[in-house]
This record gives sequence, C-alpha cells and structure tokens, in this order.
Amino acid sequence: MKKKKLFGNTLKEQLLAGAEDRLYNFMLAEGMVRGAIIKCTKMINEMRANHELGILESLVLGHAYMGACLMASGLKGNDMISLQIDCSGPIKGLVVEANALGEVRGYLKNVPISIEKELEDFNLSPFFGAGFLAVTKNLEDAKQPFSGQVILEHGNIAQDLASYYLKSEQISTAFSLSIKFDSNGNITGAGGLFLQAMPGADMEKVAEIENLVPSFPSIGQAYADGKSPEGMINEVFHMYAPNFIADERIEFFCRCTEDRLKGYLKILPEKDLKDISINGPFPLELRCHYCNSIYHFQKEEIEQIYRDKKLLSNEGALVQ
Repeated sequence: MKKKKLFGNTLKEQLLAGAEDRLYNFMLAEGMVRGAIIKCTKMINEMRANHELGILESLVLGHAYMGACLMASGLKGNDMISLQIDCSGPIKGLVVEANALGEVRGYLKNVPISIEKELEDFNLSPFFGAGFLAVTKNLEDAKQPFSGQVILEHGNIAQDLASYYLKSEQISTAFSLSIKFDSNGNITGAGGLFLQAMPGADMEKVAEIENLVPSFPSIGQAYADGKSPEGMINEVFHMYAPNFIADERIEFFCRCTEDRLKGYLKILPEKDLKDISINGPFPLELRCHYCNSIYHFQKEEIEQIYRDKKLLSNEGALVQ
C-alpha cells in the first residue's frame, strides 16, 4: 500500500499520530449489551487523502469505514467482514472490508458523486436511492462464508446496518456514525458507536439503553472538542455500569503490494501481454481499487513477464 503521509514523514511521527485511533470494547448492564466505540479521525483523513475525496464522498465512504470497523469488533484471528451496497442513486454503491486486526479498506463505485445543487444538510438518502446492503463474514473456523442481504430502507448507513442485524440475524443493534467538518471542509473529528443485545438479555433493559443513543453527543464534534471515548460512554450510560474490556488499534490499511499487482499481469492472456509490451502505454499504471494506491511497471518489466509467459506456454506445448 502507498499511503499518503498527512501526519509526518517518519515512522515515529506516523505512530504518534495514529495512537489515538482506537476501538474500545465494553459491556453494559452486567453483560446484557455489548458495545464498541471508535475514535478514527486519522483513519478517515487518510482514507479521504488516498481516494482524493470531496466532502460528500468522504461522508459516505467514511460512514461505511466506521460501520465495518465496528462490525468487526467481535472478530478474532484471521476473521474478516465486508459490506457492500449497490444502489440506484448517484452513489452507485461501495465496498468496504475490515478484519480482526483493525485494518479497514474500501472504495466508492462512483467518484465524484454527482450533485445537482449544493448540500443543505447531511441527509444522504437521496444519493443512495433504492438498493441493497449485503454483509459477508469470512470466519476462520467456518467451512464457508456467511452472507446476508437486506433492502436499503433508510439511505443512512447506521440505520441500514441496524436493520440488517435485526432482519438477517434477529439481533437488536444500534449504530451511531459521525464525521465533523470545519468551515474549510477539513475533517476534525470522526467516530462511531455500536451497541448489541447479548443472548438472553432483558429486552426492556436493552430498549432503555438503545433509547439513549439519540441523546448521545455528536461523536465527531465531541472528538473535535477534545472529549474521550471512555468519557462519553461513562457519561451517557453511567447508570448501566460500563465495563471496558479492551482497546485495539484501527487503521486505514491495505495489503496490496507491487508484487501482488504484478501477479495480475502474469495471469493475462499471452496475446494481451504481447500487445501491452509493444504498444504500452508506459509506464503501465495499475491502481488498487481498495486504497487507490498506484503502481507503475516499465516496458522492460512487461517484456520480461511476456517472455516468461511465452516460455511457459512453449514448455507446456512440448510436454503435450
């Protein structure tokens, strides 16, 4: 991955800047409700920079990043979760993945998102239109991925994710996702909240807790104002005895590499490789959809890949 450096050029500067981006797991009401809250201002800023997004695009994709990150809060080992939206509105759709290590990546299917007039508020439903939300879980100990799909009912990622859990998994769940922009359009705070009923929970108690979510402060604004994740949870849910279990790093991160992209070139048909090696363009540019990293391959590299492909083809013909 080639990440744009927004917070310093050295590894130490990058680590210090990312230290506050964390996911905090907690329990409420003696274990009846599990929750997670994230602070991810750096992650969303890096996502925006790498994908070269405007305010609207950052808001849409940023909410999806935070939603996927929160959904991954219960994963372990090599588990991964992905959410995909396909819709009729100008957003067209998006794909986001998050894993148990706190790594999040993903992209919008249409950039820039076309708008006919300036935004009056952050109501995104007109930009989604009709469509579907699909969630896929790849669990290390499962024989095959688990997938579920629901109709987009709200055009609001937080509400549609809650609807997914209720309809597809029959679990009462609440989300709150927030990004704060200053007067210049800069992201100054970003974060999200996730609450989910545990098996056997008193549903009246769960409803009481969920009813507090609308009164939760704007998370992005709160982070911009210097508030802490633990402080907000303890303030709003104090009567339900919050118990913080663990906190983990979260990061905009993609495992694409130059060698991996070169691997895609190697599986191209021989005639296509020949055409590219002769006609270019050079350098050949390959872009990773998930993080927008760009990798360049020179004429000599393409010619070598073609020669290797041709040699393997000839050897296969001789064997036959």
